Amino acid sequence: MPVQGIQAAQALPARTKSTRLFSRAMPVFPGGVTRATVEKDPIPFYVAYGEGAYLVDVDGNRLLDLNNNFTTLIHGHGFEPVRQAASDLMRMGTCFANPTQHEIGLAELLVDRIPAIEQVRFVNSGTEAVMFAIKAARAFTGRPGIVRIEGAYHGAYDWAEAGQAVDPNLSDRAAIPRAIPAYHGTPASVADDVHLIRFNDVNGLEQRLDALRGRVACVLIDPMPSRAGLIHPTATFVETLSSVARKHGILIIADEVLNLRQGYAGASPRYGLTPDLVTAGKIIGGGFPIGAVGGREEVMRVFGTQVNKPLLPQGGTFSANPVSMVAGRVAMEAMTHENFNHLEALGERVRVGLESSISRTDAPFCVTGASSLFRIHPKRLAPTEYREALQNDAQDRVMKELARHLLQWGILLPHGAAASLSTPMTNSDIDLIVAAFDDFLNVHAANGRAQQ
Repeated sequence: MPVQGIQAAQALPARTKSTRLFSRAMPVFPGGVTRATVEKDPIPFYVAYGEGAYLVDVDGNRLLDLNNNFTTLIHGHGFEPVRQAASDLMRMGTCFANPTQHEIGLAELLVDRIPAIEQVRFVNSGTEAVMFAIKAARAFTGRPGIVRIEGAYHGAYDWAEAGQAVDPNLSDRAAIPRAIPAYHGTPASVADDVHLIRFNDVNGLEQRLDALRGRVACVLIDPMPSRAGLIHPTATFVETLSSVARKHGILIIADEVLNLRQGYAGASPRYGLTPDLVTAGKIIGGGFPIGAVGGREEVMRVFGTQVNKPLLPQGGTFSANPVSMVAGRVAMEAMTHENFNHLEALGERVRVGLESSISRTDAPFCVTGASSLFRIHPKRLAPTEYREALQNDAQDRVMKELARHLLQWGILLPHGAAASLSTPMTNSDIDLIVAAFDDFLNVHAANGRAQQ
């Protein structure tokens, strides 16, 4: 039953002003938005402002934000230390061609916290971070190919995004297909240098890397791939990846653009992974655009000045801009061990609460995730790889119904991606999420009985 004292669901939030804004947007933006990831059901919510764990849209709806700009806002909205630091800095200028002391401060913090990062370079997004990590691996090894996990998301670089999708109607479910380019018109040759492995498939991993030895520069892996299911890696999979990659001189790139929020030292140490390169973004910018690639000093040398020129030149007009550097440093300094422990406890509370509701109702759902991340799946067994996380049309409809139901409770749940918690959230916020989900299961069960 819903937790006592928590308000019941209301009508779906009104979107009158959002509707008018979307009508203005349609003629000037393809599809009416500037990001493919913006959720429309049937139109998006236009945000007026955010405060702590909540955002308020232009129609005055106050919503508990479980998206947090795709896990970026680990302190929620309008975090005062970041707001003050960024405001003070902008009186002195926003970007320069020359370096500032602020980039050193954030770099020192990352090097101090993350064991695999000995040196770092800043870029402007997670996509750029992954792109330059792949280029660094190629420059270091002299090999063109990459190996990546089937179904995982790594941004919009051609070689990083090929293999994001797999045909769910494969006649041979055990087969490893050719990497499918992510958009129409991608050069077919991209797929020649992108090789897929399946998450937690130990035998397939070993066979694939043995067969490709001498041809691939790196294995690109998200330690807990969000769009592929927010799934834990098995210890055996991580151990096999590490040993076989080392044997063949293949670098390991840990894409922690999203999952760095799993702990004070990031996600890789949590799962026993020791990467050669790490990509970061999202939380390290304090709400401003940022990306970073860091790793072993020996590998990072490819960015450094050589006798003539670096093996891998990397610039960027807005890379290491002081606003992102200061905001990121302040936000990360506030992510103390205590704050990570707070998020860990909240994450455990929400996952246990959701699983308890599922168990009580014997509903066909499960929950995956870790730390401040969770994802609800409309299936009884938790997936262990991307193909098991794929949803059919009926399951997609159920998840849309769930998102709409939570909206009635004043909760914004992302579609088909990780839900994330933020430091201003409290146990009461978590109990609201669980109560709303519990109510949805009751309604869902009642509707199912009515249709029988």
